[in-house]
Amino acid sequence: MADKEKAKKQVPLRLSASLYEELARWAEDEFRSVNGQIEYLLTEAVRRRKKKPPEE
Repeated sequence: MADKEKAKKQVPLRLSASLYEELARWAEDEFRSVNGQIEYLLTEAVRRRKKKPPEE
């Protein structure tokens, strides 16, 4: 199972040029690659969603 958790999936992603440029600037500010920044942001979003109590 540990190998499965470390394995990376490749996902094609289309972004507008303006969104890509914003992500690139943000990534540079945080010393990450654009890919690393996208992965970080998605990981944080999933983590926050898991913490959020279910809505009734």
